[in-house]
This record gives sequence, C-alpha cells and structure tokens, in this order.
Amino acid sequence: MMAKFLAETRKQFSKLTVLKEKSFWTTLTGFFLINVILVWLKTYVNYHFNFNLGATGALQQFLLVLNPIPTTIILLGIALYFRGKVAYFLIWLMNLIQSVWLFANILYYREFSDFLSFGILGSGSSTGNNLGKSIAAIIKPTDFLVYLDLVVIAVLLLIKFWPMSKKGLKKRYAFLTTCLGIALMLVDFGIASVDRSDLLTRSFDNNYIVKYLGLNEYAAFNAVQTKKQSDSRKEATAKDLNKVKAFLAQNDIPANASYYGTQKGKNVFMIHLESFQQFLIDYKVNGQEVTPNLNAFYHDQSTLSFDNFYNQVGQGKTSDAEMMQENSLYGLATGSAMTKYGTANTFEAMPAILGQQGYTSAAFHGDVSTFWNRNNTYKSFGYNYFFSKDYYPNADNPNYSVGYGLKDKIFLKDSAQYIEQLPQPFYAKLITVTNHYPYGLDKQNIDFPATETGDSTVDGYVQTAHYLDQSFGELMDYLKKTGLYDNSTFVLYGDHYGISENHKPAIAKLLGKDSVNNNDLANFQKVPFMIHGTGLQGGINHTIGGEIDMMPTLLHLLGVSTDGMTLFGHDLLSAQNQQTVVFRNGDWVTPTYTKYRNEYFDTKSGQQVFMKDNPALQATAKRTQTYADQSLSYSDKVITGDLLRFDKSRLNFTNVNKTSYDYNKKKALKALQQNQQSNPTSLLKQKGGQSTVNDYQTDAPELKNN
Repeated sequence: MMAKFLAETRKQFSKLTVLKEKSFWTTLTGFFLINVILVWLKTYVNYHFNFNLGATGALQQFLLVLNPIPTTIILLGIALYFRGKVAYFLIWLMNLIQSVWLFANILYYREFSDFLSFGILGSGSSTGNNLGKSIAAIIKPTDFLVYLDLVVIAVLLLIKFWPMSKKGLKKRYAFLTTCLGIALMLVDFGIASVDRSDLLTRSFDNNYIVKYLGLNEYAAFNAVQTKKQSDSRKEATAKDLNKVKAFLAQNDIPANASYYGTQKGKNVFMIHLESFQQFLIDYKVNGQEVTPNLNAFYHDQSTLSFDNFYNQVGQGKTSDAEMMQENSLYGLATGSAMTKYGTANTFEAMPAILGQQGYTSAAFHGDVSTFWNRNNTYKSFGYNYFFSKDYYPNADNPNYSVGYGLKDKIFLKDSAQYIEQLPQPFYAKLITVTNHYPYGLDKQNIDFPATETGDSTVDGYVQTAHYLDQSFGELMDYLKKTGLYDNSTFVLYGDHYGISENHKPAIAKLLGKDSVNNNDLANFQKVPFMIHGTGLQGGINHTIGGEIDMMPTLLHLLGVSTDGMTLFGHDLLSAQNQQTVVFRNGDWVTPTYTKYRNEYFDTKSGQQVFMKDNPALQATAKRTQTYADQSLSYSDKVITGDLLRFDKSRLNFTNVNKTSYDYNKKKALKALQQNQQSNPTSLLKQKGGQSTVNDYQTDAPELKNN
C-alpha cells in the first residue's frame, strides 16, 4: 500500500517538478548547502527566542550568527566522503542529531535557565520518572518546528520529488569542506577570546560558552569537562588538599561568641522548602497572605530571619542545595555531585559530625530513595535512617501523590510515627515536594486564588506554596502538642527558585513592575533562611549570605567547632563576615556591588554601574571575581578529586563507614526499635510507649475521605 501511494504521489508531482536532475540543488553539494542553511537558521532563531544568552554589542551579535556554522559544516560534511543515497541519508541524519540536541536544550533551558550536560543526562535515572512530567508540562507546539525541515525533506526524498545524484564529491573537496569548518571554528574562537579572555578556563557559566562558541561546541566542551572530572580522583594528591586548606584558612572568620553554643544539645529540624522563594514571605493575593504560617514564624521573636539570603545551586538544583547545606561544598559546574560522587566519596557532613556528638540523624522524603542518588549519598553523609517512599503506606496511592512524591500534608503526618521514635537529640531533615514545578494540585486541595499574570506556568505557584504553608502549620501544631517544639531548633530554607528567569513578564507582574532587569533577576534568587530556637534573639537580619553558609552558622549555634573543617561558607552571625555570595556560574553579590549576567549594579540602589572610570567597581570586581573563581574551583577539586580522603587534620572526626547503614525498611525499623531500648530518650519512650500520632491533626481531604 505504501509503495503504491508513493508511486502515485510521485506520478502526480512529476508534472510539477521544479528540481531537475541536473539542477545544482539536486547535487550532493546543493543538498549539503541547503541543510547547512536550515540547521543554521533554526539554531540562530532559537538563540533569540528560547535562550537568554545576553548578547550585547555588534561583536557578540555577530558571533551568534557565526557560531552555529562551523560544527554544522563539519558534522554534515562527514556525508561528503560518501556517494549516492548513503551520503544524502547521512546529511539528513546529522541534521536530525543536531535538531534533537537543540530541541532537548529548548525544553531544559525553559525550566532551568541552563543547558543540558552529560552529567545531567547521566543523572536521568536518579531523578525517577517524575522529570518527564515537568518536561511534558513545558513543551510548546512551536518547539516541534525544529523538526519541520526534516519531515519535509524526508517526504520529498521518499516520493523522489527531490532526485538524488549518484555522483559524489571528490575526496579532496570533502576534505577542504572539513577544513573550512575547522577554520571557521578557529576564527570564532579567536574573536570570542578577544571579547572574553580565558573563556574555557575560567568561565563557570554555560551561557557564555553557547553565546561565544555555539550549542554544539558547548556539548564538546562539556564532554571534555566531564572527562576531566572523572579523571580528577586518579590524579589527586594530599598536596591538592593542602592548597584548599590554605585558601580556606586565609578566608576564615571567627564565630559570634554571643550566639555560639546557644542551641547546644537541642533537636534539629531541617525543613527543606521546595522551590520556595523569598518574595513569597508576606506576599498577598487579593488581600490574602499566601503563607500566613511561615510569615508568623519568620517574624517570631525567637526566629533569626535572613532577608538577603540567596540560592546558589547549579544544574543539580535540589541536590546542590543539599550538598551545600550538609557539607558547605558547592554543587558542580555540570551535573549533580550527589549523583556522580555521592556513593564513593569521603565527606565530612552534618549527620556524621552531629552523630559523633551524640545525635541520631534521619532524612525524610516521600519519593523513591534513588532520587538524586540519596540512597547511597546519605550513607556517605552518615545518616542513620532514611525514610523514603517505601516507609509510607500511602505512597503508592496516586491520589496521595503529586509530581515528585507524597503531598506535603500526608507526608508530614505520616512522618510523625518515625519522628516520635528517634532517640534525642536528633537531626531530622524533612524534604517537602508539593511546591515543585509544575505546581499542580487537585481541586480538593486548592483553597487559594491563583495569580493572574497570564502565564499558566506561574499562576499556580502561589497555590502550591499556600498548601506547603498549611502543611508546615500542621507540623508545628503537632510538635507543640507533643513538647518537641520547645526542645528543638528549626532551620527552614528554600532550596532554589520556583519561577525561572524565562518568565520575565510574569515575574514583573508578581513584583509589581513594568519590566525586570538583571538586578531584579539577581534579587529574585533570594530564598528564605530562618533559624528558630528558644533563647535566640530573633529579628530580620540583613546580612548577605547564601546556602553555602548554612552549615557553619548552624554548627556554631550548636556549639560545634569548625576548626580544621573544609567549609567554603562562613558563619552568617559573625561580625567579621565579608558578606560575599558566589553563584555557581561565577556571578556574585557583595554589600556594595552585584554582578549578574555580565552586568554590574549598585547593590543598595539597584542602579546599573559601569567599569569605565569607576575605580571602586574595578577594585571590587577584580578582588571578588578572584575569590569567586577560586572558591568554585577549589570546591570542585574537593569533590571531583575526593580530597577529604587525605584529610588527617581532624583528629576528633572519624570518617564514615558506609557499610554501617542499611535503609532496608525491615532492617532499619528493627534497628530503630533496638536503638530506643539502648537509648530510651525518644518521644515515644518519654510518653511511656503511648504514640503521639493521633495528636497530629491535618485537614488533608484524602485522609478525611478514607
């Protein structure tokens, strides 16, 4: 049937044929040139419409025109070494490969404001099946236009409307074509190097690589970068760690004596607020507070609340936030450190440190244990227990889950049965997930109005944030009823942005502005950071800081010395804190100036400033950029080289024995019961074995209807 259809179609088209067999465009050279133009055109168009590359000036605009061409010529030029149908097919195939890469990056960039890396592609299995739901929610029909030319060409070739020449190209001409592609690549790199020196050696921002060199060149650069990371451990020595230690010692600051040890011996609740941004605090929609419970907590007299606290994640997003929170190490420039290095590396993490201070540690997450490789990484961190999806009886009910795991109200209520069994003092991390993109809740759980920005991706964000807030309020009520509240320190933090920079018009409406610039986007990276505890003199703290600073700040409050530790953050309560935030791409914020997307701003006024004739900015930029680059580079070396295996300076810390931990549900719960017998300090034991689970009240409609 298909053969008959093709024959009839060709017959009908034969009268209209405009491509004669002797036409230049039917030759292999003509077909090659058409495909080069098509690949260049769709790449260049998407540079402008789907990526925020920040190209300014005639030179950078020229590079955007030039940089798709060299690798397109080289890749499609492979076909010129062949003849006949094989050559035409190879040209079409190389067009397809580049189109798939372009399409994948369009979708990824729309949500994450970054380009795909081999590290992220290799982490795919560790993020479960839920990533597909997020990607599916952001696809636009126009995205598929990158394949339109391929479909048209394939049809024209199949019906033989486009004749294929049997003649090939002489090998020397094929070779000259390859040389032309390489020469254009060198020209591109030469021009780019003039505009931005040390592009490949000092840049931590993938946008620069794509802007200057191209999307395909970025893939090659990332492949080399990934290979270097994998080789780093083999080449690393103790001398590398010594250099890191010297850098950290040079930038070390003392703890704040008035706060040091004020929370010593208390339970610690580390509450991970998924995708929660600072602007939500005290934010109202139609006169209603989005997060009334968190607002009250934020303004409580015993809560230290930081309003200039930034997320510093890279491609690893949530896993990067955890790496900083648990280790004061940055995430990697590409991929997820937890996925790539969490299993085998040596760490000096919060659970292990506090475990050697007599704490029981537990992490709670209502999704699969393999997400971000947590089932292995948490052993390396020293977590005694990891309560993941298998531990929650409602987790397999699709009505009880949304996106990335159990709905927060159900998750937190079901976690109470394990919280009450933990021997005290304990360190418990609760990872909420409902406020995760694509911010979808069923109607029975929505009792808050959506915003009206006109962006469907954005408008549901306040509704899931409100749901998270209600969940948090229910947890606090339970802890107050049981008595755990007064004997605990609470640390709340947002892990990363919820609304990406690719929604600028919606962001402007949320912020009450006509438009947003790069300074607004820099401030939009702020997330909450709150520490609540009895005896703390609360209030709004304006110190500039970021997620890398969480660990040293908390350890000092708990009375744990950080001397000799390999920490890249600083105590936010120290009077000597320099208040420098380093973003994963090498941008930064200081009390005087902010660098974001290659533009500079006065941090206080928000006005853009320029290097020319500005000695103060020049000095700050030079000093801060050096510090930022060194911090990121040294942190990367600690992780990729597994340098902490060489650390013998911490005599009061014993490296984690990963084989000591088993997160199998049956074994772990048995171990938890035995631990309560040998250390009868759990809430359950204090209540004489009477469970407090019934004290946990929730209005989750799913449980009410049960």
